[in-house]
Amino acid sequence: MKILITGASSGLGAEFARQYAFGENELILLARREHKLQELQRELTPKCKNVEIIVVDVRDFKLLQEKIDAIGSVNMVILNAGISLGHSGEIPTIEEFQNLFDINVLANHAILEVLMPKLREQRSGKVVFISSLASLFSMPSSKVYSSSKRALNAYAEGIRYKYAPYNIKVITILPGFIKSELTDKNDFAMPFLLGTEEGVRRMKKAIDKGREFYAFPLRFYLIIRFFNLLPSALSQRIVNYLN
Repeated sequence: MKILITGASSGLGAEFARQYAFGENELILLARREHKLQELQRELTPKCKNVEIIVVDVRDFKLLQEKIDAIGSVNMVILNAGISLGHSGEIPTIEEFQNLFDINVLANHAILEVLMPKLREQRSGKVVFISSLASLFSMPSSKVYSSSKRALNAYAEGIRYKYAPYNIKVITILPGFIKSELTDKNDFAMPFLLGTEEGVRRMKKAIDKGREFYAFPLRFYLIIRFFNLLPSALSQRIVNYLN
């Protein structure tokens, strides 16, 4: 299986690469930090058929699309690259807002604009969006990140309906807190925090089963679902307390 993984130089992306590095799998690891990709390539090359690296900043959409086009088709793409702005709660600058949406949303479309016609032609494939439980509820301190992930959910839903007739499986994964460079910036207690290996193991299991929607940990997901059912005045009081 030929697998493209974005944001592969560290954290969840690197762990996805490790857990898919076996047998006849061919990995294509995409990120901007070349030295990190090279280290991972050396680590994983003995474990699977092939490991290729692509060094590109996903905000450079033109170059990104050129490099994606050059790899041909794949069997699966894991759209993992993403950033957050931390949890200061301040209004971000327009530059910060745009930078986050470029990485978390638009870069995924840039990739799929090139890949989807190829998957459609081969009439098979998996497209995996790594979203977040934060997409289901937006705290004041994570409004930009949450909105980007909510946009990603909507985009994935449309792609799923569009390409289902072509045997293309679109999977949206909503993890809670998993240890990574992204969560390392958080200076608060993170409920139900999972280790990187365990978090990716759960996601890989859902991907391998072809689950279209997977939100976890289950208790955290159910708490958020319940919170969304509360009257607005009550939820406002709770948010003010938590914030």
